[in-house]
Amino acid sequence: MLKVVERIARFMAIAGGLVLTGLVMLTGFSVLGRGLNTLGHSGLLPDGLAEALIATGVGPITGDFELVEAGVAFAIFAFLPICQLFGSHATVDVFTNALPSKTNKVIAAFWEVVLSAAILLITWRLYEGMQSKMSYGETTFLLQFPVWWAFGASFVAAVVASLVGVYCAYGRVVEMFTGRRVLPNHGEAVH
Repeated sequence: MLKVVERIARFMAIAGGLVLTGLVMLTGFSVLGRGLNTLGHSGLLPDGLAEALIATGVGPITGDFELVEAGVAFAIFAFLPICQLFGSHATVDVFTNALPSKTNKVIAAFWEVVLSAAILLITWRLYEGMQSKMSYGETTFLLQFPVWWAFGASFVAAVVASLVGVYCAYGRVVEMFTGRRVLPNHGEAVH
C-alpha cells in the first residue's frame, strides 16, 4: 500500500512542480513584456525603434495575476501529499528531542491525526466553495474563465492530500502501538 500512496504523492508533486514552473515562466514573460512596453513609451529609444517595439504589441500577459492565483493554489495542495507522507512539514522539536522515543511516537501520531483532520476539513470547505462558485457562475475579471475551475483543480489535489493524510495518520498510530515502521522516515532539514 505504501508504494501506491507514494506513487500518487509523487505524481501530485510532479504536477504541482510543472504548474509552478509554468507560472514562473508566465510571470517572467509578463514582467519582460511590461518592461519592454515601458521602455517603448519612455522616450529613451529613437522614435522609429520605439514605435516598432510598441507596434509588436509587447506588454504584460493579460490575466497573469488570475492565472498565478489559480495555479499557486493548485500547486500548494499538490505538494501537500508528498510533504505529509515523508513528514517534511516544518516542525519545532527543540524540547521533544529530549523526550523518550515512545513519547515522541505518541506526539507524532497525535499531530498526524490533527493535521489529517485539518486537511479533511479544508477539502470539504473547498468542495463547498467550488459548488458555490459553480452555482453563481462567477468568472475571473480579465480572462473570464470560471472561478470554479481553480477550486476544482485544488479540490482534486486536496482529495489526494486527504487520502494520503488519512493513510499517514493510520500509519503513525500503528507505529505508536506496534513499534514497527510503517511510513518512510521523517524528512529533516540539514543544518
